Amino acid sequence: MENSENLTQKEKIEFKDSKYATGRRKTSIAKIWLKKGSGKIFVNGKNYEDYFKRDTHKMQLLRPFEIIKQETTYDVKCNVKGGGLTGQVGAMVHGISKALVMFDSEFKTTLKKEKLTTRDSRSVERKKYGHRKARRSYQFSKR
Repeated sequence: MENSENLTQKEKIEFKDSKYATGRRKTSIAKIWLKKGSGKIFVNGKNYEDYFKRDTHKMQLLRPFEIIKQETTYDVKCNVKGGGLTGQVGAMVHGISKALVMFDSEFKTTLKKEKLTTRDSRSVERKKYGHRKARRSYQFSKR
């Protein structure tokens, strides 16, 4: 167990000359540092494969790199907080896309077509008074 912790400590990369972007979705906020490298992605100090267990989350996270056909060109360091894992992945994708556009403005058209550079503004609707949820009413009974 100690060996694996030592390996992750050695793997960490310096992100001094990197691009920074912030991504958001629902209540999640992701701070992204992106630089040229070998395709390593760290989320809150862990490798992304250890942090996200579902395959759909991993595929969604790698989507911006697959669209520009450069899966192993950039290293990513991310601090993400708030919300659930799906919201966190969405926030990371938004931040990574914004940072990629900072690196090369030619990526903007391809990423914008896939709607990755715009923030997904959908959020949970608030609960209304006299209702069980936002729109669901209590069961009606005549007697």
